[in-house]
Order: sequence, then C-alpha cells, then structure tokens
Amino acid sequence: MELILASTSPYRRSLLGRLGLPFRCVAPLVEEEAIKPTLGSINPRELAEHLALAKAESVARLESEATVIGGDQLVAIDGMVLGKPGSIAAAVEQLRRLSGRTHELITALVVIQHGKVYAHTDVTSLTLRPLSLEQTRRYVEADQPLNCSGSYKLESRGITLFERIDSADHSAITGIPLIALTTILGTIGFPVP
Repeated sequence: MELILASTSPYRRSLLGRLGLPFRCVAPLVEEEAIKPTLGSINPRELAEHLALAKAESVARLESEATVIGGDQLVAIDGMVLGKPGSIAAAVEQLRRLSGRTHELITALVVIQHGKVYAHTDVTSLTLRPLSLEQTRRYVEADQPLNCSGSYKLESRGITLFERIDSADHSAITGIPLIALTTILGTIGFPVP
C-alpha cells in the first residue's frame, strides 16, 4: 500500500517521517482562498475539517490506489479565523490581539483509503502571556512568522510567548496529530508499532 501526504508543508513531511513509514508528498489541488467564500458562515472547526477533506480528496481522485493523508490547521479566537499575516505589521497586530488571551489551534486530519474516509480533529487551547508592544515586535523580527497563522512558530522562539498550552496531542500543534494518525493507519493495515 502506498502512502501519500497531500501536502507540501515541510513541517507535516517531517512529522509523518517520524512514523518510519515510506511515503511521498503530492501537492493538493485546492485553492483555499477560493473555497472559503463558498462555504458561508461555518465555524472555524468546520472550515478546517472541510479544507482537510478537500485536500485529501483532490489527491485521492488522482491516486485512487493509494492511502492519502490530508490536513488543515487554523488559529481561531472569538469565533474568527486568523490567517497568515504576510507582513511584519500584520504579524504584530495579530499577536497584539492574542496577547494575554486564550485561543484555539484547530488541526483537522483526514485519511482516505479506497474511498473510505477516516477523520480526526484536534483542538489545542493556547494562552499567550501579556506582551508589550516591544516584546511583540522583537519576537516578530526574530522569528519572522509571516507565513504562520496566529503569527507564531511554536517550534522556534514562539514558545516563549506562551503562558499555557493544553493539548491532547502535542504533535498536532506542528501540523499532524500523530497519535490519531497512528491509530487510523494501524486500523487500516499499516505496520505501525
């Protein structure tokens, strides 16, 4: 059985590599920004789940004999999704909004094998320390989290921003909930310990 990760993310590639299973990566044929307006007013969790499924399905249609893993991750606060900031100013603004508050990191996972869909969603609760404008600017300059939703990189200096992180599966924070994925893959016939 061939295993395909429907992603070009180096973070997801590295996480999946930890399982020791051979796999290859295929870019999903999904234009997220084009899909979002068509979904209406769904909540952040439903959005992440919809995008994870769309990514996995886009690759599964092309690779019907393979087992395909898709995922999506987003940051939400007050029921609103925070996208990738794209600029230093926008990153500072996002972190100022999160400063001293708790938000959610939603990581949706979908595995498709022979048309059958297995899904899991991990919701991590994160609380930022109260941060001064100077601390926020210093962090953004150092880590350059311009392509990261929420404007932080937990795997880098971003960990210093946090007061508390509550997660059932720490690996979900980086992009794939490996505990759930291992369970799913073991159930459908992959040799995981």
